[in-house]
Parts: sequence; structure tokens; C-alpha cells
Amino acid sequence: MQHEPDPGTGTHRYRSLFPARTERAATFPRAKVAIQHSKEMDLRYSLRQLREGINAYKRAADEGRFAKKAGESGYPKSLDDLVNGVEDPRDPNLSKAKVYFLRRISRDPMAAPGVAAAESWGKRSYASPPDEPREGDGVFDVYSRSETIGLNRIAYRLW
Repeated sequence: MQHEPDPGTGTHRYRSLFPARTERAATFPRAKVAIQHSKEMDLRYSLRQLREGINAYKRAADEGRFAKKAGESGYPKSLDDLVNGVEDPRDPNLSKAKVYFLRRISRDPMAAPGVAAAESWGKRSYASPPDEPREGDGVFDVYSRSETIGLNRIAYRLW
């Protein structure tokens, strides 16, 4: 702090030598929230895309767009099945054309760096209860494995 006489009153007033420091300190929390909000938007988008792909796969199985064994749920065995596609027996050219459900598997934005996209997601099988999701035969749903609480005060794994 530095004091200097006020020209109008002749009294001394204090002036901070570092006004930018306090302004920057207030900016950091806002930037952190903005980054978290951006990641949350990516998470919502990724979950929506994956769930739409899983539902399209199930719909195609139910419509007979590809062969499934008796007793199978019709859900993909892995997330990679959505990208790799399945052969379409209704192809008129019999050229072994495939039906694809996703172009790529997006990575969970809340996952630790270095984790593969398909492995970054928690997978729930059709037979597992919603409150205790477990992997099994077929991928019925996906969720974030992050235990972090979102800006809406709900854990990402519950989205």
C-alpha cells in the first residue's frame, strides 16, 4: 500500500500497488466453473450419443436387421459393436453390407487421462439393478465412473 495526499481534501488516502492481483484472484474461480461447465456439456452430449446408439442397436435387433441368438437381449455385447457394426441380412445385393450405429466412441470427459474411450465408461447390463450397475451380457446403459459431484449437485455417475 502507498499513501498519497488527496488533492481535493488534503487528507491521505491509500492506493493499492497491486489492484490486478485481486482482480485475477476473483477470475480463477469463474474460470474453473466455466471449465467444469464445459466438461459437463461434453458429458451430457457423449452420454446422449452413446445411449442413442445403444437404443438404435436394440431396435435393429428387435426388427430383425441382424441375427441374434435365442435368449440374447439384443443389446450390444460391447461398445465397440456400435462402431464396428453388424452384417445386414436384408441387404438386397448380398454384399455383406453392415449397419453402423456410431462413428466413434467418445471418451468420458471426466475420466482420467490415458484411459481408452471404450474403457472410460461404466457399463450396465440388462440384468443389473439401476442402483448397483454391473457389467454382464450386453451393454444396456453407460455411465460416468467419476465420483465427482456436478454443478447441479448430482454425482456424474448418476447422470
